[in-house]
Amino acid sequence: MEFILGVIIFIADIWAIVLILQAPGASALAKVLWILLIIILPVVGLIIWWFLGPRASRTPA
Repeated sequence: MEFILGVIIFIADIWAIVLILQAPGASALAKVLWILLIIILPVVGLIIWWFLGPRASRTPA
């Protein structure tokens, strides 16, 4: 069970990093800081990014 949860968190982190890199309105420094937060704190960083990150990166095209 822990393995499946770990894989889900890993996939969500990769998805968040890709969206951060594609965010058109964010500066390079902001992108680097968000990515570092997600890498250092995978679960907490993902939750913080979800609520405080740029909204434009999560709207469907």
